[in-house]
Amino acid sequence: MDLLEELGWRGMIHECTPGIETYLATPGAKAYIGFDPTAPSLGIGNYVQIMLLKHFQRCGHTPIVLMGGATGRIGDPSGKDKERELKDYDEIDRNLAFQMAQARKLLADDNFQEVVLIVNNLDFYRNMNVLDFLRDVGKTVTVNYMMAKESVKKRIETGISFTEFSYQLIQAYDFQCLYQQYDCRLQMGGSDQWGNITSGTEFVRRNLGGKAYALTTPLLTKADGSKFGKSEKGNLWLDPNLTSPYAFYQFWINADDRDLPAFLRYFSLKSKEEIEGLEATYAQDPQTLKKLLAEEITARVHSHDALLSAQKVSQLLFHPKADQAFLESLSEGEWEMAAKELPGFVVSQTTFSANAIDLTTLAAESTQILASKAEVKRAVANRAININKVKIEDQDYQVSADHFLHGKYLLFENGKKNKFIITLE
Repeated sequence: MDLLEELGWRGMIHECTPGIETYLATPGAKAYIGFDPTAPSLGIGNYVQIMLLKHFQRCGHTPIVLMGGATGRIGDPSGKDKERELKDYDEIDRNLAFQMAQARKLLADDNFQEVVLIVNNLDFYRNMNVLDFLRDVGKTVTVNYMMAKESVKKRIETGISFTEFSYQLIQAYDFQCLYQQYDCRLQMGGSDQWGNITSGTEFVRRNLGGKAYALTTPLLTKADGSKFGKSEKGNLWLDPNLTSPYAFYQFWINADDRDLPAFLRYFSLKSKEEIEGLEATYAQDPQTLKKLLAEEITARVHSHDALLSAQKVSQLLFHPKADQAFLESLSEGEWEMAAKELPGFVVSQTTFSANAIDLTTLAAESTQILASKAEVKRAVANRAININKVKIEDQDYQVSADHFLHGKYLLFENGKKNKFIITLE
């Protein structure tokens, strides 16, 4: 594949420097993208850049992930209207180790072999003192040059510390080091990084007499104006412990129809012909198209098994034909995932020390699902109560510890829409 052609039809090119075509015509070219470990996991916003490296990789080139062990200690002013709060070094190191493992997995080849080079930019500065930095790095470009960059200009009125002002120098020197040590001649990133990236190409030109290149992607925004990568519960993380595979899957299922063309081009590995064919086939059925995208990206980011679990939890929560046998087929992990999505209550094992309690006691006193025992009895009389998909018709029904699947979870339904998971602890 030709990278520029591939990124072009996907709408993933914002700007690039002249002459990049010649560099990309050479098999085995190297390009890098930097990731600062200021969060405990990579997020879906980072995944835009992971996909950029993936397309680069699929064109026969070598991607480099530059983890910001150094820059993460400084704080990037790009896109920020105020100073970042500095993270402590232990937190940065934990985040970095975790994100490195994520990057290795996400950029492995089809046979799960590691084919990405991961570098920590702290290695460039470990043995450099402040005087070396000022002489060797600080002299390369003028303050006037740095002030002209958009990321700095936007902060002049509100204030910018020397710490964040120096970020541009460090990122530029990173490029110089990667050029020298790995023959990496291309840096890629989001459009908000253009100023920092082109500072790096200037470092390579002035200090090494070399030629380096820049390529940026447009910042992905949602049609409704909200920030991409956010869900109702906050950031959409690539770590299943922070954003469950179910919540990740549902993000794509619930995407705005207007966002679907961009999402398909940014996040699917299907070819242009395949995507355009699917769009034609499902022109009147965007929900199926969203489901196909959700399946592809959930399996790739998490695993095929995680996708199946996400689909089973979706069936539990939304499918009217989910029955008692289906509930019993769910693993403990799938119940745990569902329990994070539904309203729920925790009851103590001691509640069932006498083996069983009245349904009215469980629903009105132990959990407060309903306001009173009388209200529970009315709901039973109206045939509204289901326990683990079994209709309850006896107002004196007894609930025991045996009702809890895996000894821990019970699904309580009051009508078609009110679902609760009671957890036994």
